[in-house]
Amino acid sequence: MNLETSRMLGGIGAILMFIMPFLGAYTGILGLIGLIMVLIAMKGLADNYSEQGIFNNALYGVIAAIVGGVISAAVIFVAAFDMFAALGIAIAQWTDWQMLQQLDWSALMSTEILTTFLIYIVASLVVLFVFIIITAIFLRKSLNLISAKSGVGLFGTTGLLVLIGAILTIIAIGLLLIWIALILLAVAFFSIRPTAAQPAPAPPPQ
Repeated sequence: MNLETSRMLGGIGAILMFIMPFLGAYTGILGLIGLIMVLIAMKGLADNYSEQGIFNNALYGVIAAIVGGVISAAVIFVAAFDMFAALGIAIAQWTDWQMLQQLDWSALMSTEILTTFLIYIVASLVVLFVFIIITAIFLRKSLNLISAKSGVGLFGTTGLLVLIGAILTIIAIGLLLIWIALILLAVAFFSIRPTAAQPAPAPPPQ
């Protein structure tokens, strides 16, 4: 893949991720397509610049995000399982809406059940936060490498903004910073310029 193709794929992919909040029902699909395009672009840049750390760090970051999401969701599922078990409801009964409607939900307000459920939720959020930070660290490493190889400093700025946004995800502004970083990433990709072709060596004198 040549540098121009990687540049276009990365820029368009970043734009797709940036406009995700405005895509309605297609948010997940187009966001995933955008992410894949950016990863392909980073693989192309890694090959063009002979620096595999560009792609590897980005890939590790995506894997960390997936693992964190799965673990967080699993903790929430366990929380729900324990809560229903405390109420005497088996997993097979979770879809029995008539039975659920007749359940005495005031029992959920007991200190023991509520405290246990909140502990699980907090644990889930902590796990998710830790993996978000790990993801941001890997992505920043990847973007810093691109910045050094391409000479486009905006990649480094984007990486720093992603890391700050990840740290601040405990408040709403963190997500806003990460969202802004996506449009900066698109601009950075489009700012890449192909390296000038090297002149062919002169033929040896006869």
